[in-house]
Amino acid sequence: MAVFTALHLDDIGQWITQFPLGKPLALKGIASGIENSNFFLSTERGEYVLTIFENLSFEQLPFYLQLMRHLADRGVLVPAPIANADGELVTALQGKPAAIVSKLDGSSQMAPQAVHCAAVGAMLAKMHLAAQDFPLQQPNLRGLDWWNTTTPLVLPHLDDAKAHLLRAEIHFQDAFAACDTYKAIPRGPVHADLFRNNVMFDGEQLTGFFDFYFAGCDTWLFDVAVTVNDWCVDLATGVLDTVRVRALLDAYQAVRPFTHEEQTAWQPMLRAAALRFWLSRLYDYYQPREAEMLTPHDPSHFERILRERIATPAPELF
Repeated sequence: MAVFTALHLDDIGQWITQFPLGKPLALKGIASGIENSNFFLSTERGEYVLTIFENLSFEQLPFYLQLMRHLADRGVLVPAPIANADGELVTALQGKPAAIVSKLDGSSQMAPQAVHCAAVGAMLAKMHLAAQDFPLQQPNLRGLDWWNTTTPLVLPHLDDAKAHLLRAEIHFQDAFAACDTYKAIPRGPVHADLFRNNVMFDGEQLTGFFDFYFAGCDTWLFDVAVTVNDWCVDLATGVLDTVRVRALLDAYQAVRPFTHEEQTAWQPMLRAAALRFWLSRLYDYYQPREAEMLTPHDPSHFERILRERIATPAPELF
């Protein structure tokens, strides 16, 4: 979450009257992340997060916000979108789509232990099952089609070794996505970006998942792979911590058992999850956008993870 659209308390005085939140008291930009403009919002009624969407359209946003509402209604710990007097979850602010959601308690656990990974795994499985009957459909907008479109944009910036790795992995993932095993994997709405900084904890108690604005319909296993590649790695090397991996996978499986097709697809899917974030970080690094409080992530982190997943098999699902 960054700040691309500057906003001050005076700018929202009239706009916020359409919401049942009382008078705004404070507004503070949030520096982490790279996609939207986000602000902590304090009002007479409580603490919230205000987001101005820089890339997503008015037409795309109902999927994300209604998914959050759907999950919250089914006991999944997520922020609750706030509707205005007309029942709308998305309204225009500074000429762009904007939304307000409740602020979760706690803080991000940036040095997770097995107990935190187990809590994340169990809630992720609960989220997948709770979203099975969500009626809206939208693809993962950073999925295979985006990878193929974006690769030619970053290749000219890479040295020969990196370019070879990227071309080879795209070829591998294209073939994997066409195979029968991949097509048999269960799917539905996924978070697709469940990193450490998108989950809140109060001590060892998980208090919620947030930042659903990369969500889409994809394989549940891809969501698990994205999560494992962040929560269960040594950040310096990209090597998986078997204890944390086992804690997350076992807790997930206790809620939603993995299938045999998912077991077969697990190693390729970990590579897919690494590729997705290596590619997006390359794109953000070489195609930067103007913003306040924005520092692009280092692409080399997920290059290391991808090379490690290719070289070293991860612990199996079960």
